[in-house]
Amino acid sequence: MIPNKRIKVLYVDDEANNLLAFKATFRRIYEVFTASSALEGLSVLNDNKVHVIIADQRMPLSTGVEFFDIVRNAHPDPVRILLTGFTDAETIIDAINKGQIYRYVKKPWDELELETTIKNAYDVYQTKLQLKNKVKELERANDELNRFVYSTSHDLRSPLASVLGVLNLAKMEGSVQDPNGYMGMIESCVKKMDFFILKVIEYYKSVRVEEAFEPVDFKTLLQDSIDLCRLQNPSIQFDVQVNQPVIYRVDAFRMSVILNNLISNAVKYQKPEEPHPHVKLVVDVDENEANILIEDNGVGIIDDHLNNIFQMFFRGNFSVTGLGIGLYIVKEALTRIGGDIAVESTYGFGTRFKLRVPNRKLLSAKLAPAISAN
Repeated sequence: MIPNKRIKVLYVDDEANNLLAFKATFRRIYEVFTASSALEGLSVLNDNKVHVIIADQRMPLSTGVEFFDIVRNAHPDPVRILLTGFTDAETIIDAINKGQIYRYVKKPWDELELETTIKNAYDVYQTKLQLKNKVKELERANDELNRFVYSTSHDLRSPLASVLGVLNLAKMEGSVQDPNGYMGMIESCVKKMDFFILKVIEYYKSVRVEEAFEPVDFKTLLQDSIDLCRLQNPSIQFDVQVNQPVIYRVDAFRMSVILNNLISNAVKYQKPEEPHPHVKLVVDVDENEANILIEDNGVGIIDDHLNNIFQMFFRGNFSVTGLGIGLYIVKEALTRIGGDIAVESTYGFGTRFKLRVPNRKLLSAKLAPAISAN
């Protein structure tokens, strides 16, 4: 084995004879570090890159399991092996289940068994390192892809706006004869594409933008969403009830994204023949959370589709044009701000969404004393 590639092993034991015996046995195979206490072991780990840690369970100031419990937070990469002369099965099983140790070896240790265990532990260390590097590569590739999609989406909107501008100009001037309605078909397709690009941008921002919690007024948020969505169907009647007696803090951008998509769907999926289309919006806020109800008397969702509606590109109703991305964005945004959502629907009668979103004012108050103490 190449010297600079040797496995680096730290052995922690309060018995000096054991430390000397371990070093004499393995110093030609591994780069060996020894420590007579948990504190000294942590000092070695702070100053050296260690691959495998071996610790005796029975030590006066700290047991091996207690030492590993500290080590796995401060130095999570090294693989941990417990050395014990006692069959404390319950402690060992608990340590393995909690991920504190990779394996345990009984004392007095067998040289061949311990050497094999160390080599296997190092293989685990290498595998974990390779996996971590692959995850970083995937995260970097995903980040680059997201930035590319976002940049491309922005660039695509410019020519689409130009096409719409030309179409509107042609209609105003009446300079183009279009007996078959081709211009209307082109305009419809361009608008659909523009809407899709806007959803892609919205999704990117919802996933990538950092959370920014600030006080919000639900009456204002709902009215903004209503004004935006009413254009889809001016005949919709909105029943709005807001009870907000306390200050409510939330990520305003993501909350706006959530409300816009849910209210837009409530308007979009109305029955064409419904004489009195309506959407009910109820918000109750307290110190802990906001409970939001969005209910419509639209086409509804069949039972078989209810478990799939939050999947990307899933469309539960093909009678209405849609992309199947709105509810996916809602779910992602809710996850980012710690909320959850439930849905009830009766096909042909309407759909009801119930949301619960925590009040970040409460979280900030809880964190303040801890921050001050530090």
